[in-house]
Amino acid sequence: MKWPSFRWLAAGLLLLGACSQEHPASAREPAARSTYVTPALWAVKDADTTIYLFGTVHVMKPGLDWFKDGVRSAFDRSGELVLEIVEPDDQQALAATMAGKALARDGVKLSARLGSQERTRYQAAMSANGLPWQAFELFNPWMAGMALSVQPLEKLGYKSELGAEKLLTATARRSGKKIDALETIDEQLGYFAGLPMEQQVKFLNATVDGLPDMDREFARLVQHWQNGEPEKLAAEMNESLEATPELAEVLLIQRNARWAQWIKQRLTRPGTVFIAVGAGHLSGKGSVQAQLKTMGISSARVKQ
Repeated sequence: MKWPSFRWLAAGLLLLGACSQEHPASAREPAARSTYVTPALWAVKDADTTIYLFGTVHVMKPGLDWFKDGVRSAFDRSGELVLEIVEPDDQQALAATMAGKALARDGVKLSARLGSQERTRYQAAMSANGLPWQAFELFNPWMAGMALSVQPLEKLGYKSELGAEKLLTATARRSGKKIDALETIDEQLGYFAGLPMEQQVKFLNATVDGLPDMDREFARLVQHWQNGEPEKLAAEMNESLEATPELAEVLLIQRNARWAQWIKQRLTRPGTVFIAVGAGHLSGKGSVQAQLKTMGISSARVKQ
């Protein structure tokens, strides 16, 4: 299994702020000296409705100025911002909800679910990233895998407070836009909590095995995003999706299908909406756009 694609799929599913609560939820306008980037944007339209589709990155390094030109114009024209989930202000309550979902109900310790070599690598990886593995013993493997999908990125300079959703949400609130969500927090956590144990262990082991290549591989994925290259992003994902079809079906394909249904229903009401979801949902096989196409609804790339 190709780790980077698997990791992109998993890390894009949950608010990164929920896993790194020591970082305050905030958003800032890009600094004056920034690297200008042009991530992809699509539009779905009928006679009286326009729905923009924007793929996000949940963590970024400082200095990327993406909220401009076509993206900013589309956002400003929209009366409503729709995200995967709306992040609550109470991060401690969110952490408690996450911990409750992750608690192992069968009483089996996490390390006991791993083979001897897997356990040694896992415990070493947790310790190297400042995550006490002992504190995760009562949780299911997806919880530790998610933590290891986040903490190292912070060490590499990626900041959850610079994620696209943070800036979009803060700007929407300042301008009085309605903010809605495609899913609830319980639903999103439930996708992980409902995974068969075999898939959870596979996710954790794949995350551990991929840590040495994280900086290079994640940087390449972000590069595709900031260059507006969904085809290349899709190519990175395809091998992983084919290698883990059951996981991809639950965490990606089925959710994209539900979101496409939401868009279809929203087209029945007039207005302009800006939808922002993880970039992996708008790339490759089974993407939101592909799901819409099966319904006879076309989407077009917006020139920037």
